[in-house]
Amino acid sequence: MKNKTYNTKALLIATGLSIFMVALVFFGSRKLQNFDAALVTYLFGTVFAFFGIIYRYTVWLQRPPTWIYFKRGITYLITGKVFSHFWFATKESVENIAFQKFIYPRGKYRWMAHFMIAVGCTSAFLITIPLTFGWINFAMAPNSISVYEAYFFGFKVMDFNLDSITAFLTFHALNWSSYLVIFGSLYYLRRRLTNPGLIATQSFEGDLLPLILLIAISVTGLGLTYSYQFMKGFAFDFLAVLHAVTVIMFLIWIPFGKFFHIIQRPAQIGAHIYNKQGRKLGMAVCPHTGEEFATKLHIQDLKTVTEQLGFDFTHEDGTSHLDLSPEGKRSRLAQAHLKARLEGGNLFG
Repeated sequence: MKNKTYNTKALLIATGLSIFMVALVFFGSRKLQNFDAALVTYLFGTVFAFFGIIYRYTVWLQRPPTWIYFKRGITYLITGKVFSHFWFATKESVENIAFQKFIYPRGKYRWMAHFMIAVGCTSAFLITIPLTFGWINFAMAPNSISVYEAYFFGFKVMDFNLDSITAFLTFHALNWSSYLVIFGSLYYLRRRLTNPGLIATQSFEGDLLPLILLIAISVTGLGLTYSYQFMKGFAFDFLAVLHAVTVIMFLIWIPFGKFFHIIQRPAQIGAHIYNKQGRKLGMAVCPHTGEEFATKLHIQDLKTVTEQLGFDFTHEDGTSHLDLSPEGKRSRLAQAHLKARLEGGNLFG
């Protein structure tokens, strides 16, 4: 009997949500009335990426350690001091998701570059996905050749003159995103091509290819703007195809490569809630060093996970090896080695 190479539960969830998303595209675009047929390749790429992301995320959540973090994080968020936990989650989201605070201790310039990439990619997604799905569309106002109307899910939300600042900022929004992504990616690409430590450990597909794809998407996107605005449409068709290829490669790469950490990052907020609540419930003290090293909640959950994975670290006296801190584990291991050598009569052999 062959081993199953796919996860049935994840496959069903990913398929169901992908069908639901296609339905949202159909009805959100007023039965495709507002859908731009020229963007159909981007739609297929987005649906594929969405399916892959949901599938991999579901498989990831099914892992015992991840599931405990996720389950406890959600439980603490919606029970007990709900407003306190919500405020904490909001604060963590603003600091670590919006402003990328977790990067700052690694260096000011690294934080700045990471922040530019994060803002550029996030704004680009927020613009392109609704446009691709037909949820947002623009049309000339009736009886006017200078006023544009913006619609969301078929409902008018605003109008503006074509020569206004609003029009300039709106129609060039993706250009601003591209500049941010290019500057941030170039900084990291330079580090990865000149830092000896990174060169020794990095791989092309895991570290260089993501940066190259981000730069290629941004450059080809800017090329479309320069083509029709300054070059009278020269090479526009070629650039459009090239841009589509780079975007689709990026979308396909999201579920399987380094870009997946973008989807995982929000889950870190749940881990922070878990750690905060664990500290309130008390700290575990290492029996060897006599010092606090983790929360009691974390140690208890660690014991549960290891048992689920088929490992038993319980001693004959009822204590557990997991009750020790990392320093305590190393000390006990050294003592065990010393005892074995002494009993063997060969201390240095």
